[in-house]
Amino acid sequence: MIVKKTVYFEKPGRENTADCVEVLKEAVKTGGYKHIVLATTTGETALAVGEALREDRGVNVVAVTHSMGFKEPNQTSVSREARRKMETLGIKTFTGPMLTHSLETSLNHKFGGVYPTMIIAQSLKRFGEGSKVACEIVMMAADAGLIPEGEEVLAVAGTARGADTVLLVRAAASKRFLDLRVLEVLAKPRV
Repeated sequence: MIVKKTVYFEKPGRENTADCVEVLKEAVKTGGYKHIVLATTTGETALAVGEALREDRGVNVVAVTHSMGFKEPNQTSVSREARRKMETLGIKTFTGPMLTHSLETSLNHKFGGVYPTMIIAQSLKRFGEGSKVACEIVMMAADAGLIPEGEEVLAVAGTARGADTVLLVRAAASKRFLDLRVLEVLAKPRV
């Protein structure tokens, strides 16, 4: 599918989630995509996508959450109830460390300096926080075997909470990061 027009939002943030869900539904309908990877902090975005695609049972939806202990030790940001609802909607969940965050952020806080994955993260953020996260979660889902490498995948992410970015990405595992390709930008904030 070639997008006729990219949707641009004036501001980043969760107020764009409903519009991103509509962009995603249209892409699934017209493009026939079979894999969606989305970022979700609390499960809210995953549930919105799951409800919107309830009738499209042939679509593999993968929710990527923050790792256990991301905010504080032994805590997760997705409640058991949200996880149960996501499972009921057929959404697979991956919870693990972010590729461009965990170890090198710890080293940076302890020793200072700049590390390779931090440079990659900052480079991707030039296209927006959601674009960085969208690329990252596709690799994480591929690493976990939840989506196939080489497939065209719809990636949904945002800035802080909610969704404000939808990309079409050719999936690659993190070991083959340089093979990952952003094929189309379906929606993103201008700022």
